[in-house]
Amino acid sequence: MPSDLPRAPRNRTLTLTPSERDRYRQRLTALERKASDISDLRNRTLCQDSLAALPWLPDSCIDLLIADPPYNRTKVFNQTVFSQRSLASYQDWLDIWMSQLPRLLKPTGSVYICCDWQSSNAIYCVFEKYFKVRNRITWEREKGRGAKHNWKNAAEDIWFGTVSEDYYFNVEAVKLKRRVIAPYRDRNGQPKGWRETQRGRFRITHPSNLWTDISIPFWSMPENTDHPTQKPEKLMAKLILASSQPGDMVFDPFLGSGTTAVVAKKLQRQYLGIEQDEHYCCLAEKRLDLAEQDTTIQGYAGGYFWERNTLAEQRRQAE
Repeated sequence: MPSDLPRAPRNRTLTLTPSERDRYRQRLTALERKASDISDLRNRTLCQDSLAALPWLPDSCIDLLIADPPYNRTKVFNQTVFSQRSLASYQDWLDIWMSQLPRLLKPTGSVYICCDWQSSNAIYCVFEKYFKVRNRITWEREKGRGAKHNWKNAAEDIWFGTVSEDYYFNVEAVKLKRRVIAPYRDRNGQPKGWRETQRGRFRITHPSNLWTDISIPFWSMPENTDHPTQKPEKLMAKLILASSQPGDMVFDPFLGSGTTAVVAKKLQRQYLGIEQDEHYCCLAEKRLDLAEQDTTIQGYAGGYFWERNTLAEQRRQAE
């Protein structure tokens, strides 16, 4: 369970009071039989093991699937422990649930699977069996401990795939806005590839598969929880904006503390999440409530994703 030690005054990590836990527990549900359609599952959190819930989901109901499964390392998730296993055993576990995903997705659906360097190859080997692999995104985790006898582990991967050749991808929704350090002008003295505004010089750029603008949630950020592998809202916003449209169904079979669902709600998508730990499910429900009053996403403002550490400029753009 989360630590009961006193927190620093500026620590904004979300917690649950006993009354909140009781209230949010009432919202949770679990599937015990096959759902006929997705209507009863829209904007819900299923509190159960994904391996038990996946067979009960209806066919062809998901537009975008984002999965952040346990990586192949020993990790404690509240009262549950995922233990590191052999490569073959880990791939067998991946295949058990990943083989069920194509049935759930619409023919135009897209899939993103998160991983680290140790699990990336295993996930790819299973992923490419069921989906058309489009790309591998690598994003920088600026947090992490240094190492004396190895390179610091400061990056993770996300495999991007689709069900078919017919899929949705909105590049305009995920462009980056960057400050111009060395402005280049054409022969007529006009800005080339950048714009000059009252607030500075900026360039709008296409997104690549290398992301260096992500901030990991930490104790002074309002999105932070006690989940040990929580993904940033900005990270999920890129995936959701690129590969879904407002009103689409976004599904996360390893919801954790709810980031995928929260960002889907902030961006006017429908959502469905599965998480086996009740504490994290309740945290997700609390975050979903908070998203009704605050729809901001750190690092995303004015229709663009900003470089890391540009929060003041983002606030001005949003005014």
